[in-house]
Formats: sequence, structure tokens, C-alpha cells
Amino acid sequence: MSEVIKNEYRTHSCGELNESNLNEEVVLSGWVATIRDHGGITFIDLRDIYGVVQLVVNNSDLISGVNRETVVRVKGKVIARTQENYNDKLKTGKIEIEVKTLDILGKSPNVLPFEIDESTDVNEELRLKYRYLDLRNPKMVKKIQLRNNIIFDLRCKMHELGFNEIQTPILTASSPEGARDYLVPSRVHKGKFYALPQAPQQFKQLLMVSGFDKYFQIAPCFRDEDARADRCPGEFYQLDMEMSFATQEDVFAIMEDVLPWIFSKYSTAKVEAPFVRIPYRESMEKYGTDKPDLRNPIIVHNVTKVFENTNFNAFAGKVVKAIGVKVTDKPRSFYDNLTEFMVENGSKGLAWIKVEEGLNLVGPIVKFLSEEEKANLIKETESQEGYSIFLIADDYNVATKLSGILRTELGKRLDLIEKDVYKFCWIVDFPMFEYNDELGKVDFCHNPFTMPQGGLDALINKDPLEILAYQYDIVVNGIELSSGAVRNHDIDIMLKAFDIVGYKEDEVKKRFGGLYNAFQYGAPPHAGIAPGVDRMVMLLAGEDYIREIIAFPMNQKAQDVLMNAPCEVTEQQLREVHIKLRD
Repeated sequence: MSEVIKNEYRTHSCGELNESNLNEEVVLSGWVATIRDHGGITFIDLRDIYGVVQLVVNNSDLISGVNRETVVRVKGKVIARTQENYNDKLKTGKIEIEVKTLDILGKSPNVLPFEIDESTDVNEELRLKYRYLDLRNPKMVKKIQLRNNIIFDLRCKMHELGFNEIQTPILTASSPEGARDYLVPSRVHKGKFYALPQAPQQFKQLLMVSGFDKYFQIAPCFRDEDARADRCPGEFYQLDMEMSFATQEDVFAIMEDVLPWIFSKYSTAKVEAPFVRIPYRESMEKYGTDKPDLRNPIIVHNVTKVFENTNFNAFAGKVVKAIGVKVTDKPRSFYDNLTEFMVENGSKGLAWIKVEEGLNLVGPIVKFLSEEEKANLIKETESQEGYSIFLIADDYNVATKLSGILRTELGKRLDLIEKDVYKFCWIVDFPMFEYNDELGKVDFCHNPFTMPQGGLDALINKDPLEILAYQYDIVVNGIELSSGAVRNHDIDIMLKAFDIVGYKEDEVKKRFGGLYNAFQYGAPPHAGIAPGVDRMVMLLAGEDYIREIIAFPMNQKAQDVLMNAPCEVTEQQLREVHIKLRD
């Protein structure tokens, strides 16, 4: 932590004094955290970002008008506490300040919106409305300082690895990159709009064309998306990086250097590298998600073939996913509550079977199964005596998604999640294209600038839905930390890829003119990735909600209740940017 500025307001911070300072005359400034009147003697805890120190005030006139959270400057003498009054919870717990003068620098009302030291337990909307008070809580200070330190070290590490830190524009052109853009109307160019960048994607590729072969920045990204526990609406930050003349393996090597280093530095949890690599389709089959939490040992099994000729109508003609897991001494309510949870998450129900002594199966659906189906179910789910088998039946996409939700919930309820470890993995070999039901056509699965595996030949000769991409994600403990890809640097491959999703060359030139034109002038092979900084800090802070590690986040409705944004603007402001509101 940086040293305190020493001037007329303070000679020391509130957290640095100790027994070596006894009898010194000091000047301190900070916020009044607590006031305790002991009849003629008043004890005050004075707080700043560096810590807390106890003040002793013998003259009550000095503290007239002083309320909690008032900003004061005090001058006094460092004295020793008696041994029985030591406070081991404070770095300054063996000393106190005998106050001689006290000046009020910033007044505070007698009644506060909430107690500062308990603010993290207060309603979130109230905390965000008075975020400047919430941030005084030492717990929040610690998290914001952690964020500062992590970003500083990430920068140092990237510079050490030879990357150039280069800033890219905030006002840019709208482009289809997976989420809604934030649009900014132009005053000068009537009827035209800038967009805030969803990511610096095109600019970092242009830097590669420019010859800067190792780029990074702590990049702000703007996406009009709904909030989640691990995603703030509006904006987020990522460790954006790109390299020329690089392969997928080169990107992996950099990340397997940077991430284990930063996670090990700020945590005592175990981190292993190199990271496990899991093809996308395997991940969906085994874990029901492309963001698997590998701390959870449960595996999903596709048992559709077991029931391909079944007489059980609930499974007939459906994709059936199953999980076999040891369940010890759980009452019927365990199964009923789990079924209720799955229904709340979109399932039509949850079938379950217990494997008892002699591999005898019992449960509500057992009577509908043939002996062959029972035997094959035990075999396919690798179940043993004492296990329970849980089954989901639906179409492929729904059954897969629900099996992932079930796997995660069983891991939690059975306390199977490994502790004190960060388990990273690469998800690789993503499909290049998917069929978009809403659009009624083939569309890009992920980044449209990704290089297809097999290059131009694959795009010409293969079914688009069978083409894989050099697209990869980093996942840690069930949270997607980043997406990345080997980029499509060849103009012919780029045009063919966009043609498959319905963009002709003129449309590509119009929407992606910067890249289209640049690729005419010698573009090197390049690849990159962009791990989310906010999510890194969230994980290292041990938080479940990303808003806890951002100084001024929006709420779940994409509102800044502190600054009252979004807000209405004047008619004059609208006229200046040529906008007329419609009902």
C-alpha cells in the first residue's frame, strides 16, 4: 500500500502507529467510526483506508457536533494502553492517542442510512445508493485494494512477457458480436451512431496487421446484457491480449504462465498447470455444460440407448441423461426437494432409483423398466450398492442443460465439491456454426473472426454444422473466465465464412470495413484471448457476486442508483444529436 501523504492534515495514517511511536506528537485525519462515552472520558475509533486507531478525549467540548462518520483532524500524543485494554484485532491495538485539539473537516448527520461495519449485510439497493458509505467498510476496502493489486500485477506480468500495452477506442462502430450494443448518437453526423465496444476485437487484430506482435490492455467492454451473479450489466474489464505468428498452443502457454501465478499469489488454494483440455462436445456430454466445475467428481451418462426400445412412455423417443452417485442416509424428502428444484429450473420432473443390496433397484419408476434396462442402467452409470440414479428425459438440448444443472446441485447437496483448489480447464474444438432457430438459418457459434479448422477447404466441402473452430474457453471452478481464438486472417476464408451465415462481400465490407481493407495489405496469422478481470477478482476474493468487487456497479436492472443513470435528458440535448423520442 502506498504511503500516506504527510502534511498539515496528517503526519501518520490511522493504521501505522505502534509502541515505537510512544510519546510522539502526531496529527491524524479520518472518519469517526465509533463514539463511546465513559463518563468524562470519550473513546473514539478513528478510521481511514489504512486502519483504525483509538482516540482518548478528556475534554467533551472538543467533540461538540461530532457524529459518527464525521471527518476530523486531531492533534495529540501517542500513549500506551494498559495491558488489559490491548486490542489484538487492531495493528494499533497497544497504543491510543491522547487528543489535545480536534477540528471538524467534514460534517455528518446523526442518523446514518446503515451501520458502516455491517453494511455488507444491508439491502443491496441501499448499499448501492450510498456506495460511498458502503466502501468505507473495511471488508469493502480490502476487496477494492485486492482488485487494485491484482490489476497492477497482471500489468507487470504482461510487460515482463514482452507485451505492449496499447489503448483502443471507446467510441467505435457497431458490429454483431453476440450482445446488444450501447449506441451513442453523433451530433456532427446526423442520423449516425457510434457504439461502445463489446470488446476491442477488431482493433487488436488491426494492431497485429500493423506489426505490433504482442498487445495487451486492461480493456473496458460494454454489452447490453442481463445481470447474473458473475456478470454485471453494462460494462466489465478483461485482460485483453493478442499475438502475431502465434498458434493456439502459444496462447495456452501464456495463460498457463499468467493465471496460475496470479491465483497462487493471492490465494492459498491449490492451482495446477498445464490445464486439462476438454473438447466442447465431450464437455456437454460428461458435464451438461461447456463451463464444467471439475471440483465436482460427478459424471453425466447418456443412457438413451438403454431405453431405445422401452415401454416406459416418459423415456420413449427421448434423450435420456443419467447420473449415478453414492447417496448415504438421505430421507425421501431429499429426493422430493431435488425434484422440486429441477422442476423450478425447467424440468418436467426427475426420475430416481436407489441401488440397494444385491444391486436391487427400488424407486417410483422401477416397475416400468425391464430387467435388461435395469441391468444396463447400472452398467452405464457405473453404479454400485448404496448409489442412487437420477434420470432426465427430454430433447437433446434440454436434457443436456438439465443434466448439467442436476450435476451441479447434487455436488452441492452431497458436499462433493473439492475445497481449497482452483481447477482450470480449456474447452476446445467448439463448433464454428450453429443453427439459429430465431433467425431460421445457420449462424456463427461464437466469434465471427475465428479460424475454422481445415481452413477454406472445410468451409467449401463440409456441412457447416460439422466444422470445428480454433475457438477455446478458459473455465475455472465452473466459471467461464475467458474466450479466445485463433483469428481468421485470410480474406478468402473470412468472406466464405460470412457467406455461409448470409453476409455477402458488400455487407462484410460495410460492417467490417476496417478489417476487410486491412487484410488486403498483408495480415499475419494471429491469436488471442481475454480473461475477465472482474471474475478473477471475484474468485480470489471468495465472493459469489461480482458486484461485490466493483467500486460502483450497476444493480441487477442495469441502473446506477447512486448517480441516477440512466436518466432523462433535456429536449435541447436530444435536438443536438437529432433524436426524437417515440411513445
